[in-house]
Amino acid sequence: MKTLDDVDVEDRRVLVRVDFNVPLQDGEVADDTRIRAALPTIEELRRRRARLVLASHLGRPQGKVVPGLSLRPAADRLAELTGADVTLAPGVVGPEVEALAENLQTGDVLMLENVRFEPGETDNDDELARGLAALADVYVNDAFGAAHRAHASTEGVAHLLADHAAGRLLASEVETLTRLLEDPRRPLVAVIGGAKVSDKIAVIERFLETADALLIGGAMCFPFFRAQDHEIGNSLCAEEDLEPARLALDRAERSDCRFELPRDLVIADRFDRGAQRRELDGVEVPEGWMGLDIGPRTAERYAAEIAAAGTVFWNGPMGAFELAPFSTGTRAIAEAVAAADAVTVVGGGDSAAALAQFGLADRVTHLSTGGGASLELLEGRRLPGVEALA
Repeated sequence: MKTLDDVDVEDRRVLVRVDFNVPLQDGEVADDTRIRAALPTIEELRRRRARLVLASHLGRPQGKVVPGLSLRPAADRLAELTGADVTLAPGVVGPEVEALAENLQTGDVLMLENVRFEPGETDNDDELARGLAALADVYVNDAFGAAHRAHASTEGVAHLLADHAAGRLLASEVETLTRLLEDPRRPLVAVIGGAKVSDKIAVIERFLETADALLIGGAMCFPFFRAQDHEIGNSLCAEEDLEPARLALDRAERSDCRFELPRDLVIADRFDRGAQRRELDGVEVPEGWMGLDIGPRTAERYAAEIAAAGTVFWNGPMGAFELAPFSTGTRAIAEAVAAADAVTVVGGGDSAAALAQFGLADRVTHLSTGGGASLELLEGRRLPGVEALA
């Protein structure tokens, strides 16, 4: 994979695919983490006298112009962070946008409007890819969070510009996650939470092959419990998760990896901040109750595993951490990861949100910007946006 070290960008127009898919509130950026993550690449290219054209998606407008999903707030926030004049184009491609790109001076920044306003973006449309390629001399992909999508701005355009490379963020993500599987500091402990086994079964199976310990939490544990004939009450458990759970349990029996499930739970009579809450010394959930967090003994045991690790990978909360009465397990894992004397890699999505909620985001070795992309890379699947940079 080519990186910024492999391309000449001086006085050239560089199309940079960034991931500015940020939350908005009252017309402003509510969380600028993803914008800040792109700054090393953007600032380096400006120092190297490139003329920048930035492309990103925001939300899911489904090929239509949705004013509430304009990238104007992201452009304004980028201008504040960099001190640069950031011009927001009136669209994504076309003569007017090409004229703006052509007139850029070294160090200038032009941000295209939301690429998903174009119906051809998610279809990887050739005409849209050609329109994007017409805006630049060099293509740089720094949007790891979208690298698992074969879209016009992540894959199609890369084949049309001979000079293409990975930005600093994307290169770091790929290097870190690849090393985690191929050459981790031992013991390697993987902590997998969240809701659905079927969404993460491939990465669970991968860690059963490569990790020393695999710790399961969150609602994901209930298909495993049901497959073991435990009572789960009203706990979240999709029928399609049962067979993957059975297969994983069978594979775990034949694996050298220690496969751990919770041994105690926090349960409630409903999914609500004001619900009646009980600590259950065991995992048999009574009828009419649901599991919403791992219990204190499990949290302590998992934290001890993390403390003894050489490398930790964490993806997915241990419970309904967004509700204060059920955040204790996730907080315990977040604090253990933050305190570990280990290489600590945290997947994006809810795990990143939990770290931010507990004020611990700056205390891990690597915080991935791409939840889905990081899981697919760890599963061993091809990432079209990465392969296009070979």
